[in-house]
Amino acid sequence: MNARVTVRINGEAFAAEPGASVASLVHAARRSFRQSPRLKEPRGLFCGMGVCFECLVSVDGQPVRACITPVREGMSVEVQP
Repeated sequence: MNARVTVRINGEAFAAEPGASVASLVHAARRSFRQSPRLKEPRGLFCGMGVCFECLVSVDGQPVRACITPVREGMSVEVQP
C-alpha cells in the first residue's frame, strides 16, 4: 500500500491516494470547482474526462483540468471561491 500524499486546496491540507485525480480530491474535500456566473450557485465536475472546462483549477499557479491531473506531494490547488 502506498503512502498518502498531502495536497493543499485553498491553503487547507488534505491527504490523498497517490495517482488519484485532483478532481476526486476536490470532491472528497466537499469543495465546488466554481460558481455559476449568474446565479452564483456551486458547480461540480461535469464530464470527468478532460473535454469541458468545468473543473478548471490552478495547480501551483498553472491552470489545469482537475479531472485529468493526478495529485502529487506538496501541490497547491486553488479553486474559485
